[in-house]
Amino acid sequence: MPAPAPPIAWKRTGGLVAYEAACTAMAQRVDNIVAGRAPELVWLLEHPPLYTAGTSANPTDLLAPARFPVHRTGRGGQFTYHGPGQRVAYVMLDAKRRFGDVRAFVTALEDWIIDALAMLDVRGERHSGRVGVWVRRPGNAGEAHDKIAAVGVRLSRWVSSHGIALNVAPDLGHYSGIVPCGVLDAGVTSLADLGLAWTLADVDLALRVAFERRFGATVDEAEATAGAAAGAHL
Repeated sequence: MPAPAPPIAWKRTGGLVAYEAACTAMAQRVDNIVAGRAPELVWLLEHPPLYTAGTSANPTDLLAPARFPVHRTGRGGQFTYHGPGQRVAYVMLDAKRRFGDVRAFVTALEDWIIDALAMLDVRGERHSGRVGVWVRRPGNAGEAHDKIAAVGVRLSRWVSSHGIALNVAPDLGHYSGIVPCGVLDAGVTSLADLGLAWTLADVDLALRVAFERRFGATVDEAEATAGAAAGAHL
C-alpha cells in the first residue's frame, strides 16, 4: 500500500504582497517541491491593484493600460484584475501525482471554490465550458451569470503555481480597464456585491475546510517547514 500523502502546508500573509515578489517566491517553492526540499503549499494573500495577462491574453482586451501596472505571467488564461478585497490563493501541488492531468486539476480547483462558497451561502456554478466559478445574476430567471472566482495555473515539471482569485469585497469598477478573461457577455461580482458581509477571515476558514475535505490534511506553513528541515537531518 502506498504511503499516505503528507499534509499540505497552509500559509496566510497579511497586508498587500507585491506581485513580482509573490511570483519569485512561488518559483522558488516550486523548485524546492520538485527537489523534495519543501512540502506542497497553499498560500493566501492580497495584491495591490494590478492587471495580469495570461498566456492566452489578447492585447485588445487591455482597455486602460495606464490605470494599473500590467504583469505578463506564465499562467493560463487571459487578462484579470487583482487587488485589495480579493482573496488570492496560490496553489503549489504535485498535479501529476494528485490529479493525473491538467483538466482534472482545474476541475478540482473549481470544485474547491464551489464547496467553499456553499459554506458562505452562495451557489457557485460552472458556466458554458468557461474556466472559473460563476453565480446566477440576482433577479434574472434566465442564464445570465457573473464571475465570482477566476482560475489560472501554471505547471513546471508537474508542480503547479498560481491558482485562484475569489472576489470578497474588491472595487469591481477596476475590472472596467480590461475585458475580464476575454468574456464580453458576462459580468463580475463579489460576495459584497451579492449583499454578503463575509470577511477575508471568514472566507479563509471556508477555503481551508473545503480544501481539506477534497485534498486532505493541511498544516500551518511554519510547522510544515520545521518538520521538513528536521527530516532532512535525520
